[in-house]
Amino acid sequence: MNPIKSRKHATPASRSPNGLTTATLLTSLALAVPAAAQVASDNAPKPDPTTLPEVHVEGTSVGEYKADKLASPKFTQSLQDTPQTIQIITDDLFNQQGATTLTEALRNSPGVGTFFVGENGNTATGDTLFMRGFDSSSSIFVDGVRDLGSISRDVFNVEQVEVEKGPAGTDNGRSAPTGAINMVSKQATRKDAISATVSIGSDDQKRVTADWNQSLGIPGAAFRLNVMAQDSDVPGRDLINNKRWGVAPSLAFGLGSDTRYFLNLLYVKQDNVPDGGVPTIGLPGYSSPNPARPQIGLAPRVDSENFYGTRFDHDDVTAQMATFRFEHDFSDKLKLTNVARWGKNEQDYLLTAFMVTATGNTPTLTIPDINNPYGWTVNRNLPTFKDQEYTILTDQLNLRADFNTGSVEHNLSTGVEITKEELKGLRYGTSGAWTPANLYNPDPNSATGLTWFRNGAYTRAKTTTGSFYVFDTAHLTDAFLLTGGIRFDRYDTDYLGHLPCTANNSQPCDGAPVGTLTTKRLKSKDTLFNWKLGAVYKVGDVASIYANYAVSQQPPGGSNLELSPSATNANNPIYDPQKAKTFEVGSKWNLLGDDLLLTLAVFQTDVSNEVITEDGETFQGGEKRVRGVEISAVGKITDDWSVSAGYTAMDATVQGGPPVANDKTRDLGYTPDSAFTAWTTYELPFGLTVGGGVRYSGEMKRGTDGAVGTPNFVKSYTVWDAVVSYAFSPNLDLRLNAYNLFDKDYVAAINKSGYRYTPGAPRSVLLSLNLRF
Repeated sequence: MNPIKSRKHATPASRSPNGLTTATLLTSLALAVPAAAQVASDNAPKPDPTTLPEVHVEGTSVGEYKADKLASPKFTQSLQDTPQTIQIITDDLFNQQGATTLTEALRNSPGVGTFFVGENGNTATGDTLFMRGFDSSSSIFVDGVRDLGSISRDVFNVEQVEVEKGPAGTDNGRSAPTGAINMVSKQATRKDAISATVSIGSDDQKRVTADWNQSLGIPGAAFRLNVMAQDSDVPGRDLINNKRWGVAPSLAFGLGSDTRYFLNLLYVKQDNVPDGGVPTIGLPGYSSPNPARPQIGLAPRVDSENFYGTRFDHDDVTAQMATFRFEHDFSDKLKLTNVARWGKNEQDYLLTAFMVTATGNTPTLTIPDINNPYGWTVNRNLPTFKDQEYTILTDQLNLRADFNTGSVEHNLSTGVEITKEELKGLRYGTSGAWTPANLYNPDPNSATGLTWFRNGAYTRAKTTTGSFYVFDTAHLTDAFLLTGGIRFDRYDTDYLGHLPCTANNSQPCDGAPVGTLTTKRLKSKDTLFNWKLGAVYKVGDVASIYANYAVSQQPPGGSNLELSPSATNANNPIYDPQKAKTFEVGSKWNLLGDDLLLTLAVFQTDVSNEVITEDGETFQGGEKRVRGVEISAVGKITDDWSVSAGYTAMDATVQGGPPVANDKTRDLGYTPDSAFTAWTTYELPFGLTVGGGVRYSGEMKRGTDGAVGTPNFVKSYTVWDAVVSYAFSPNLDLRLNAYNLFDKDYVAAINKSGYRYTPGAPRSVLLSLNLRF
């Protein structure tokens, strides 16, 4: 449990064009204009704008599931008056569920999750998130700043997770077609408080977190420290392990005054054993890949706990972040914010993956006796290496102004951003091969024979972006609001690939023998123009009806900074940016004295400029469409009864171009046709809280591939969870979480070829002791 709550504007991000120099000049300017600044006296401090006036310490297990505002100053209205599907997942909610990662917290958003295991030779890592039919992994932000890198993100220092559905290009620049995810960090406040949580669970789960906030002797100054340590195996999976520790200090000055300064740091170290999944042999839909050997299709299913990697597999991550934010209130209607950040993610990764094929020139499944599958072996033939470093340096300045033009009230938010991102990657060569694994009894310690080494190949990519945006909400009447925004992004990407050349020209040989290290330099630069327009009609203070239209773009190299010389790759700079357009209508209702927010939205997203190949010709003629409906309810039904629930149904199809699903239908892969998630708790008068939740994911198809005999789709599933906690006092409670109560056996994610899948977690429990003072 977290004792320090921020449920107002949270922490507004801000924008600046010239780094810390701009911030310093603007600070000096602000302090030089006392008449405009209206600095509050020490005898009459104002409430800290980054917190609610009433900061409280939790004394029970029921927390606040409902938040009314996003952290970003680009969103000037409450959620009810914002014409878009946006969900805020508070720390009260995901901490009560025992969530530790971003992926686990996002289980509270229907249809958002990790459904894709990766390509055959490139297993997905970290927060590989799909949302409304498209990969949104490159649209993850921390306090409004992009956070690339194929890593898993912990939530020990997160105040709330914001899920913005629909094109977010106007808000964030280049982005995935169907939305963005923002993690809002904790920071120092004026409330003295200490809390800690110690958790142990089945499958050797162990985790400790602590949160200490202390006001300092200087008026308006405070210090906060969040720490975390975890060493946990993964329920239902042999040898998979998540081991990490982190520290996040925050220092604030000027709290309660017109001028505030924040310095926030983050350091997280991970030493994990990654999960390569298990073979799909024996799953529903699996058949023999070799017609001459139909017995393969009748082989029993492998144990979902099996680990097919080696003792050398690892996922070592170091994440660092330093953020300086300055805020100044010229008046109640004119506010300036500047954010400067440096961040770095480093990842050293080896995962031993595999395919299970029994045909062709190089079968990977060895069958000494067709009638004895327990003697079959599978080659560990796909080692996946990552040795990469992602860094970002950005300065973001935002000016918020409220003013009137005649009888029309305006809430204006405008700003500029300068961002420099770099990605460096080293490549490895191998010699030899791992000894095969027994299909039904793999032994990681028996793997020998493979050696790997840096082969001199590398990639370097750099993207510099300058951005300008303007958002305005015009209150044409008390009931009718018109919201619009535009954004310009001037980007310049420089990519250098020193790689082995290939016969298919994905890395041209230029006359050299195939496999020779060659250098290819590529550049891409352009200006993106994105915009959105929405209207809200309010029925009193209870209901609002809205319509919204928005566009976004993803240029070549936009998702991972890397460009490609291949004519079949969308990251080739010869191509135009991918474009997404979304139209959405909906209604939002604040009920039960603003304690419960109900939302209903109907949407359609059209994505164009997809790179496709038909009849041997590659061109930008692909089009995809996602139509759907989303319903949610978040808040309190009574003071003791809290709920968070959401449902979505989607029809995600290819409108132009070849099928992308392996069953040759027009459906998009890795997108459940419907999804439902719910969590509710009720606090009894004597300190006992009971509750639980349900997660449903509909049938989901995988991508198209040349694999034979593997499943084309995964079945729908429903998982039930439960929680019970008892508050011994306002300072101490004990919580027991139970997951997958009925031990449902299900497929959580599948790879493109259908050779491998990630099993859903079986029944498990987690016991947590929460202390707060």
